[in-house]
Amino acid sequence: MPARSKARKRALDLLFEAEVRGVPVLDLLAERTAAADPPVSDYAAALVRGVHEHAPQIDALLAAYSQGWTLDRMPAVDRNVLRIGTYELLWSDDVPDAVAISEAVVLAGQLSTDDSPGFVNGLLGRLLQVRPTLAL
Repeated sequence: MPARSKARKRALDLLFEAEVRGVPVLDLLAERTAAADPPVSDYAAALVRGVHEHAPQIDALLAAYSQGWTLDRMPAVDRNVLRIGTYELLWSDDVPDAVAISEAVVLAGQLSTDDSPGFVNGLLGRLLQVRPTLAL
């Protein structure tokens, strides 16, 4: 598995754990980075920090463009995969759009429901379409 794919999975683990446990994600990141078991790569940490920094905007976009689904109704894995994908799509200039979407779809396929890859692909694809109109 490529290093960035592993980093995305690790970032997802951290975001998911923080949400489920109800703990601040940056505190959890600091704790897991210090423990280094398993290690937290620089890219995984950057993803967690980026998602945290843009969380209000990311969640507002996901809520606005997910048809028929509120954030609360989405499986927690899907919600956090979408947060990472949205962050990479809109704020990571070094990640090609197709890679951001593809990696999110793969994670959803590996870790969530049978319907999740299509949902993730559709929602991130829609965000890509409207990106030129967004005030970021």
